[in-house]
Amino acid sequence: MRIKQSICYPIFQPEGVSLDELFAKAAEIGYAAAELWQPPENLELIVNTARKHKLAVASMSGHYSLPDGLNKRSNHDRIERELRASIDTAARLGIPGLICFSGNRQPHMSEPEAIEAVADGLKRVAAHAEKKGVNLNLELLNSKVDHPGYQCDHTAWGVAVCEKVASPRVKLLFDIYHMQIMEGDVIRNIRENIQWIGHFHTAGVPGRRDFDDTQELNYRGICRAIAETGYELYVGHEFKPKADLIEALRAAFALCDQG
Repeated sequence: MRIKQSICYPIFQPEGVSLDELFAKAAEIGYAAAELWQPPENLELIVNTARKHKLAVASMSGHYSLPDGLNKRSNHDRIERELRASIDTAARLGIPGLICFSGNRQPHMSEPEAIEAVADGLKRVAAHAEKKGVNLNLELLNSKVDHPGYQCDHTAWGVAVCEKVASPRVKLLFDIYHMQIMEGDVIRNIRENIQWIGHFHTAGVPGRRDFDDTQELNYRGICRAIAETGYELYVGHEFKPKADLIEALRAAFALCDQG
């Protein structure tokens, strides 16, 4: 299965280049999709512009507040409302995945209790996501460098949540950059847990930069391994280019074009 690559629109937005020009260039390079973070006010404009250039919109955030997330039961009513609305929007616009967040660790809450809380929060909306055909992707983030205190910071932690929810629509956003920082062993972790993965993000380690010889990850090999699993969804680039954004996108696409 050939890798379907996506660009993360909030990062890849060159100064002086319109949204239309950016998406046209991405499509010309060979990208299959764009993706968003928080749903912007001009969401429909972005989706329509992507479609104009035959790009899908692969993903957007499903609820607000990364550090104040699903591991706090007091947040469940709010997040349920936000996720239900986001699921409806994603289904209407053909967006296959929504990003969800565990939140930061809570004092006096054990890891098993937090896993249970996140799973219970996702169970509230899992049936609605199944009905609408939208994945809820719990993001794996590092708590060492970028997101101190974030709880879903290891693959096994996220898998434990998915197993408790036991829904085909509750999966993980496997961010390769973050998981390299926290645990390494990227290819084996991907192969062993591919059934739970609904989306990927990329960036070079260290520094979230381009996939060049200053960083430690072999993205050609990683993407080849992903392709060999038969994974059918998207691999989204979320790195910060050192120089020209379009040329960085072109180089990343060529390296990750595996399958």
